Amino acid sequence: MEQQQRNQNGELEDIQHGPFPVEQLQASGIAALDVKKLKDAGLCTVESVVYAPRKELLHIKGISEAKVDKIIEAASKLVPLGFTSASQLHSQRLEIIQITSGSKELDKILEGGIETGSITEIYGEFRCGKTQLCHTLCVTCQLPLDQGGGEGKAMYIDAEGTFRPQRLLQIADRSSTCNLNSHFFLYYEVQICHWWFKCCRFGLNGPDVLENVAYARAYNTDHQSRLLLEAASMMVETRFALMIVDSATALYRTDFSGRGELSARQMHLAKFLRSLQKLADEFGVAVVITNQVVAQVDGSAVFAGPQIKPIGGNIMAHASTTRLALRKGRAEERICKVVSSPCLAEAEARFQISVEGVTDVKD
Repeated sequence: MEQQQRNQNGELEDIQHGPFPVEQLQASGIAALDVKKLKDAGLCTVESVVYAPRKELLHIKGISEAKVDKIIEAASKLVPLGFTSASQLHSQRLEIIQITSGSKELDKILEGGIETGSITEIYGEFRCGKTQLCHTLCVTCQLPLDQGGGEGKAMYIDAEGTFRPQRLLQIADRSSTCNLNSHFFLYYEVQICHWWFKCCRFGLNGPDVLENVAYARAYNTDHQSRLLLEAASMMVETRFALMIVDSATALYRTDFSGRGELSARQMHLAKFLRSLQKLADEFGVAVVITNQVVAQVDGSAVFAGPQIKPIGGNIMAHASTTRLALRKGRAEERICKVVSSPCLAEAEARFQISVEGVTDVKD
């Protein structure tokens, strides 16, 4: 009897600390049919209902204005949206998980790694390591917490067609990098362990890593936005630690053209980024988006050389919690700079791209 009570208490704690499934609104008097309509509209958690503006709920077919008010009232009781003390917020932020990038130097300037519950933007020219860093994060997010991981799955939206599963195997699969022959056992145990951890970098099984990465190819900006609705329903069912969009802006450069469509493009992009932030808020996932750059052609280019800037304008800049700029170094060396962050200082770190993914520079 006591064991059953402890199990029930544990279940209640899990519910309180995780997102509330939208089905819990039925306990507050919301009809099951109305709950289904909310799910069909992509509102799979009580948090998503609370975060949605009232006019968005009114656009759901079959839900009247009176029902919307009742749904909002019921959801607000489960997810309080009032003030809290800075002390309590500080305690909550101490529990935020950081996902290692694979490089100690890069993790150092990020104060532990990629932050969960927020959007991290990575921009730079082609071949500067954006996609390779994303591949490495798909592996490291599956590591245990004490190894710098997030103990969760990864979700990858590919807008450029550059995702390669074999890279995940190269980064994670111990069988592809480790081959303990019998003569190695002639060495001391310490030497064997040192060699093992040097070769088996993360100690993860390749097929398991692939199974824990949900992949989708985006073909246009509307499709890219619709994928977020499917992502929300998947995150309700299982634990995801990371969501990657590579790249978030590539399709916008082709689907919208000219100044005549600039306003429509920016509005569409703003809604997409807002949906990403909602996923980060609801499920506590680390959202990583890559961004392309454009050459800045003006008078300064004559004296300072060609200048580049990330596309997306102020919409992208304001939506990103942390902005990282990548640039090429010597050979396989890359340089990452913290451009903007509410808590990180501007700093640079060197890292290297190898078969093992993102690593520290080997001098």
